[in-house]
Amino acid sequence: MRFAESSYLYLFLLVFVCIGVHFVAEWLYRKRITRFGDSALVRLLMPNVSRLKRELKFWILMLALSSVIFMLARPQMGMRTESHKRSGIEIMIALDVSNSMEAEDVTPSRLQKCKMLLETLIDKFSEDKVGLIVFAGDAFIQLPLTADYVSAKMFLSDISTGMIASQGTDISRAIEIASTSFSQQDDIGRAIIVITDGEDHEGGAVEAAKKARKNGQCVFVLGVGSEGGAPISVDGGYLKDEKGNTVMTRLNAAMCKEVAHAGGGQYIHVDNSSIAQTRLDAALEKLAKNEFETIAFNQYNEQFQAFALIALILLVIEILIGSLSLRLPIREGTKNLLLRGRDRGGLLLLFLFLGTSTMMAQTDRDFVRWGNREYRAKKYDKAEVNYRKALEKNANNPQAAYNLGNALLLQGKDSLAVVQYNNALKTETDKHRRSMIYHNIGVVCQASKDFNQAIEAYKASLRLNPSDDETRYNLVLCQKQQKQNNNNQDKNNQNDNNNDKDKNKDKNKDNKNDKDKNKNDKNNKDKDKNQDQQPPKSNNKPEQQKGEMSKETAEQLLNAALQQEKSTKEKIKQTGGSKRKLKKNW
Repeated sequence: MRFAESSYLYLFLLVFVCIGVHFVAEWLYRKRITRFGDSALVRLLMPNVSRLKRELKFWILMLALSSVIFMLARPQMGMRTESHKRSGIEIMIALDVSNSMEAEDVTPSRLQKCKMLLETLIDKFSEDKVGLIVFAGDAFIQLPLTADYVSAKMFLSDISTGMIASQGTDISRAIEIASTSFSQQDDIGRAIIVITDGEDHEGGAVEAAKKARKNGQCVFVLGVGSEGGAPISVDGGYLKDEKGNTVMTRLNAAMCKEVAHAGGGQYIHVDNSSIAQTRLDAALEKLAKNEFETIAFNQYNEQFQAFALIALILLVIEILIGSLSLRLPIREGTKNLLLRGRDRGGLLLLFLFLGTSTMMAQTDRDFVRWGNREYRAKKYDKAEVNYRKALEKNANNPQAAYNLGNALLLQGKDSLAVVQYNNALKTETDKHRRSMIYHNIGVVCQASKDFNQAIEAYKASLRLNPSDDETRYNLVLCQKQQKQNNNNQDKNNQNDNNNDKDKNKDKNKDNKNDKDKNKNDKNNKDKDKNQDQQPPKSNNKPEQQKGEMSKETAEQLLNAALQQEKSTKEKIKQTGGSKRKLKKNW
């Protein structure tokens, strides 16, 4: 058992105060009776006065007040769990969120069209499990496999391009993560739905699809876009490449078909019609369905209704016993205020009604408090759900957005956390909390080695809270890291230039050696010609055979080869043997 609003339990101090006042009042009452005359005689003079009734009414009223306090504290007992058999399939949806999905060759855009298609698909689910994966140059799980379709649609609505910092389209990584995200139950239909424009800049998608097929998983590929291509909309314009040309993104239908064929699934083209929706529904219906056990965890069961009923019954009993005038030490001008039993009961009834109506309405603050409890218990995924529900109630709640960013950050979803921090900045007015938000943004940017953005965030935080030593330390550390990074880049550029100079120098040496060789050949020819015209002379040096390289030329060529090999090894050492990084950002 727990209390959702435990702070209201402090109102029990009021009950103890009332009990203390009651005992003092009774003592003064008996003292006045004794002063008036003999207590036995006075009781005979007041036959209609019942001390028992007075005491009974008081204690019933205290019990009613205690029940109202318990009601306000919202007692909750036991988390209700439902375990029952369901029949369905397991579906992991991998959605491409690279910048190329902002192309508008499909209305309103590729990404928005896919989100609408998935919302319609989820609405048709009844006993299936669904999970979400977002991918670009990397991939991560947005929503684990679940039967909670409300949460699935809520997470789907938050998906946008730019969620993943590394751009590209790593379809193989998305399939690999989806393949390991299913349950361990046997004999159940499993499907991986990859939604992309097919610009696979990484490779390996076909191999990953074949591996998933061996594991009993069917890979469907939904290709969105047109093969004619379209520009990518960004910031009111179009994305351009390094040369300043407008980027045209095209649907790679051939690759999508190859991946779907390798995964034993079906390729479906997504356009402005609803044909793709119909074909996908028909394909999923053919998958094998099996019974599986689903355990749905809900919030704690509310028990305040029982205390409200108890308080109501006690108040009715107190009123039926009869009214009793009780003079309270409250004055208004020169007149004593007289509060009768019916008046007290009416006020408590009104208080009870207002409290009950308040309990029945769950506000965004309630979800934030529940999320905070899960956050303190390090259940960050459950805290994320509560914070998102709070934002559904009130999208302009900065505390919910900030706490959601913290929960996402601790789950490793850095890009999503920054989005929520920026949303919190739009509505947050308190300087101290804005300073904390900027500080966290700086931490995320510094971890991703985006030192310029991190430094700007730390400076903004210090402008709002100059006494924050932790932010000041992070700023100095970030500036030092930026300087070291720039020095390393300059050093690498200098080494590359030196290597180019060595290459040019070696090339010049080779040209000089070739010239020397040609000159020697010409001299030898002239010498042979002179020997043919003059009588032969004795020569102590051995004659050089035709086609043999001179000793000086061989040494020079050997030195040039060694120098080139040395520069190649230095380049490999500097790059660390890492694979080629993508230069495309779509």
